Amino acid sequence: MKHEDLSAVPAQADKTKEQLIDELAEMRQRVAELEAAETERKQAEDTLRESEEKYRTLSEQSKDAIFITTRKGELSYINQSFLDLFGYTRKEIINLKAQETYVNPNDRSMFRQEIEQNRSVRDFEVKLRKKDGTEMHCLITATVRRANDGSIVGYQGIIRDITEKKLFEAQLLQAQKMEAIGTLAGGIAHNFNNLLMSIQGNASLMLLETDPKHPHYERLKNIEKSVQSGSKLTNQLLGYARGGRYEVKHISLNQIVKETSDTFETTRKDIRVHQDLDKDLSGIKADQGQIEQVLLNLYVNAADAMPQGGDLFLHTTNVTHEDMKERPYTPKPGNYALLTVRDTGVGMDKKTMDRIFDPFFTTKGLAKGTGLGLASVYGIIKAHSGYIDVESKKGQARPPRLSPAERDDGGQGTTFYIYLPAIEAKGMAQRAEGMEQEEMNPGKETILLVDDEEMILDVGQALLKALGYKVLIAGSGKEALEIYKKNKEKIDLVILDMIMPVTGGGETYDRMKEINPDIKVLLSSGYSIDGQATEILKRGCDGFIQKPFTMKELSQSIREVLEKG
Repeated sequence: MKHEDLSAVPAQADKTKEQLIDELAEMRQRVAELEAAETERKQAEDTLRESEEKYRTLSEQSKDAIFITTRKGELSYINQSFLDLFGYTRKEIINLKAQETYVNPNDRSMFRQEIEQNRSVRDFEVKLRKKDGTEMHCLITATVRRANDGSIVGYQGIIRDITEKKLFEAQLLQAQKMEAIGTLAGGIAHNFNNLLMSIQGNASLMLLETDPKHPHYERLKNIEKSVQSGSKLTNQLLGYARGGRYEVKHISLNQIVKETSDTFETTRKDIRVHQDLDKDLSGIKADQGQIEQVLLNLYVNAADAMPQGGDLFLHTTNVTHEDMKERPYTPKPGNYALLTVRDTGVGMDKKTMDRIFDPFFTTKGLAKGTGLGLASVYGIIKAHSGYIDVESKKGQARPPRLSPAERDDGGQGTTFYIYLPAIEAKGMAQRAEGMEQEEMNPGKETILLVDDEEMILDVGQALLKALGYKVLIAGSGKEALEIYKKNKEKIDLVILDMIMPVTGGGETYDRMKEINPDIKVLLSSGYSIDGQATEILKRGCDGFIQKPFTMKELSQSIREVLEKG
């Protein structure tokens, strides 16, 4: 080897060493970059996993049913609320297609058309079907899902069950309709009472001048009885219109149970009514019309539970608060009259029993009930300081033809227990007897009779004159005010009609009160004492008499007002 060749070897070695060092540095840098990229990837995966877990948790905890489907309707994701809403298990849901849940297949087509045209839908209302066949009203809010190329591959969104909301809205509409009908019924009853007043007044005047031995006397008494029957009918209409008579007095619960159940039995001959009424039952202090409403509502409720007929058992007895143990309430100490109403119907489960007294709750469907019957029963009993309990067992209604032993075996059906504060029956009888013996009380005072109905003025004036009173008449509130201003010193009492055009009874009373703060006024109306009449009485009006009234009732009401302190 030549000398110059040998000298080049160290230089080449140094160059190779430098290259190796550079390459090693590059490799280290590359490794560091790869490690950083791996760390970043892991962090991204952790973040994604946390995000997915967070949204999965939110989805599973949501009360709304959440879904993801393909365009063909295959379910690629559903949450637990979806399973709960439709009643499927996760295993069962695998083969379910979205379109299978639609009650009307056309709704599915409309949903697809709208969501693909607008890229989303909000509150799309539709009827869907559960696994057990139950139909429900739902709202769907959803958006489309797209592939990378922008094509639609499916839909994702939520389903909300609004069945209860729809039911409540329908019940509210039904209640409003019934209220409107009630208002109309109240107006008809008011006008009819005015007609009855004319008939009653004329009959009373003719009876006053007719010898009891005259053959027409009994016919006139029958006219009075017919008027009273008509009055009961109008009072039922007024009660339906929430304007019924509210007059708390001593009454016989046995008598009301017997009268109402006898009437009910004639309308439902497929239901046999069994009365077991304690002859020594204490009386109660209550509004007769409202207690009748309670009984009729319970009868109708029992009849609905026995569509093929059955038996209705009515039992009354005396109890004390000591007999009302283990109740969800603490009864006020004292004596009670207990009424038990039991049927042989289908009964109720616990879930239904827990809600039967809730307003608008009904199991009958919108066409058959408003859900107010038992709610009103509860309200009336509570308003009378009473208590109501219910026992029931769900099952098949028992056959309508049963032996006495089978009828009383305590089987399926529903039993209501109504406790009303008792009073001494003896005192009630004495009071009733005393009322029968009361006679008409004539007078000599001057009375201003105010009514916009000419026939009421005519008969009213004649009745008052027959009772010995001097009478002034006015056909309107305006005329009454003018007459009263001129004659206030000699007018002892004003009988004032409540419902009049332009200047009504309430306004007329207030303006008369301004003229004379000590004025005595007896309010009169074909409507009941509830509502507007009560408001006028609260402002100081001295009394109220509901048309049609007899001559005796008129004379007694006049004396009560005039003899007030």
